Amino acid sequence: MSSGTIDITHQLAGRQHRAADRRRWYALLVLCAGTLMIILDGTIVTVAQPAIQRDLGFSDSGLAWVMNAYQIPFAGLLLLAGRLGDLVGRKRVFLLGLTVFALASALCGLAQSPTWLIAARFLQGAGGALTSAVSLGMIVTLFPDPAERGRAIGAFSFIGASGASLGMVLGGVLTQALNWHWIFFINLPIALAAGLPALRLLDAEHGLGLGKGADALGALLVTGGLMLGVYTIVQTGRYGWGSPHTLGYGAAALALLAAFVVRQARATQPLLPLRLFRSRALSGANLVQVLMIAAMFGFQVLVALYLQQVLGYGPAATGFGMLPTGVMIAVVSLGLSAKVIGRFGPRRALMAGNALLVLALAYLSRVPDHASYTVDVLPVMLLIAGGGLALPALAGLAMADATPQDSGVASGLFNTSQTVGAALGVAVLGTLAAGHSAALRAAGHGALPALADGYRLAFTVSCGLLLLSLLLTAVLLRPGKRRVAAGSGEQAQPY
Repeated sequence: MSSGTIDITHQLAGRQHRAADRRRWYALLVLCAGTLMIILDGTIVTVAQPAIQRDLGFSDSGLAWVMNAYQIPFAGLLLLAGRLGDLVGRKRVFLLGLTVFALASALCGLAQSPTWLIAARFLQGAGGALTSAVSLGMIVTLFPDPAERGRAIGAFSFIGASGASLGMVLGGVLTQALNWHWIFFINLPIALAAGLPALRLLDAEHGLGLGKGADALGALLVTGGLMLGVYTIVQTGRYGWGSPHTLGYGAAALALLAAFVVRQARATQPLLPLRLFRSRALSGANLVQVLMIAAMFGFQVLVALYLQQVLGYGPAATGFGMLPTGVMIAVVSLGLSAKVIGRFGPRRALMAGNALLVLALAYLSRVPDHASYTVDVLPVMLLIAGGGLALPALAGLAMADATPQDSGVASGLFNTSQTVGAALGVAVLGTLAAGHSAALRAAGHGALPALADGYRLAFTVSCGLLLLSLLLTAVLLRPGKRRVAAGSGEQAQPY
């Protein structure tokens, strides 16, 4: 073969490699767009709830179901959806989730009654679970190189954090400028923007086949247990933590989850292989995430309420007041996180980011009744940039030992712990704030000081949760060598 022919062959091979590399990054954009749609919906509804209540005639207790009807199926189906991605192909599950979510969003926007909206929100939660459960697993498969994976997960985490802040802004602006129906209609163009390119950019997968893990009984047990558990958590604001309702339903949820664990230990083809928990990185990262997300999501919801109820902000002003958080997390997660993780390792990056979050909540816990946004709130929004460092590191640790065959279920598990942490954070911190404020008002304190003091207590507890997650990171995620799939071509990487 002549040298000219060899040069042409090398050039063609180089072009093909560059084209394949570009396609991977375009595929990441598609996955991020789908995730953005799901994340937006998680916060965009928060600011619009008063308008929804006035328009559709929700009672105070019934209004909570605008959020609960989404959270329950979302949390309950994540693990099952992740495993389905491994079995039938993650691309199919991703596209199915986008389709269901978009159709449900249209139904939400057209809702004319509380029952209609709640039913559509339940369907929306199911679609969100299908899309979210497989996204992180596809990223792990697309980017086997640790350095590239770090950058990809940083971009993915940026979408999650900034999307939440963007949801606050969009929720306020759309509700004030148009009406609350548009907070759901906005999902339709995003679904098209993600779904149409996904058909071409995401590689088709046949999966392992349903026969390799179609554990119907296990699926029924874990879905029922998670749904019942989240239902119990979100209803504590109405019934209280020590009520027969909470204790009874909580015990039933734990019994179903315990039965699921027993089933997985005995099943020939388990839905969630218990061997995954031999990974110290996976087990520790999921436990740390429950605490961290409980604190961060609770902070996000409670700060929005504080700005409106204590400082008197409107919906749009509240959204813009939360925007610096998204901007700072974007700067850190896109510009710094991959470099810091690559230089110091994900464990140290996680601890550094968590330390910044502790400082933020410690500062917020002393916020006065008549606060200045610039002096008392804005520094907190800037320190929350620690999340842009901690969240990509946490995702990387949770997926560090996942093989291509198990990446879907590992992704589903990671998203499940995230959702359970968010539900716990809102329920626990919201109940604490409301209960403390009510006690102060009963003791003769003014309404505004009582409200502010209730929020201060919740922020203090959030700080404690972050300190505990920092301690668990130090203990459970000690430096070691992670296992990798045989033949993957990767070298063992330190935590």
